[in-house]
Amino acid sequence: MSRYFLEAGHRVYILDINEEELEHTTKVHLAKFHQGGQVESAICNLRDVDEIRKKVEAAAKFFDNRIDVLVNNASIASPYWSDNKTMEDSDTLKEWQAYVETNLTSAFVISQACIPYMKTQAADNKTGAQQIHEAGPCIIHIGSFRAQMSDPNQEGYAATKAGQLGLTQAMAISLGHLGIRVNLIAPGRIKVAHECKEGDEKGTGWEEQVAEKDVDDHPTNRAGRPKDIADAALYLIDAAFVTGQDITVDGGALKKKT
Repeated sequence: MSRYFLEAGHRVYILDINEEELEHTTKVHLAKFHQGGQVESAICNLRDVDEIRKKVEAAAKFFDNRIDVLVNNASIASPYWSDNKTMEDSDTLKEWQAYVETNLTSAFVISQACIPYMKTQAADNKTGAQQIHEAGPCIIHIGSFRAQMSDPNQEGYAATKAGQLGLTQAMAISLGHLGIRVNLIAPGRIKVAHECKEGDEKGTGWEEQVAEKDVDDHPTNRAGRPKDIADAALYLIDAAFVTGQDITVDGGALKKKT
């Protein structure tokens, strides 16, 4: 997503907890943009509120104290409880808390920290109406089509992704008077193994990841690409009359009867 944003002319600041991947992404994968001062990054534990606030302050300085777009794309990757556990296992409570803190609470906290750098000053004093004709600042949560359907043993993942829907709607209403739009993208099955340090080093391509099941499961006859999600985000950045919405980008998988 960062690459597509940069290619579209945006500047980008990336937060991640995986130092090795973040270093590769920033200084190797995006080397020409990093050398040009268009992208910077920092390690951040999104389960640490104080750290979030410090890193958002650093990002704001990179952007000259103005943040136009926030994409909350952090998530625990696996939708299943670890080690084949089920909800009957009391040990899932710790994992539940990790899902809530990472997938849901962090999106709230980092959004909260960004508000001072995002809000506009364009309200009309007489009518209270926003005198904004362009898209203005926006927040984009990355959810999942798992908020709408689930396999067994995905309670933590599915519940937090569904929670993001409510968070999106509430934030859109609460932040509207500040000129901030809030929307959500719900990806389906997106093949991403080529978008990492190992993928770069091995020369992995997207096409080789697409299996026969991916063709059968999607009316679009393929699984998703990272570009599909980036395209939706770039649309929402400029969609001035769209807020409080969730856009499912899943190749039609949710609509297909199985």
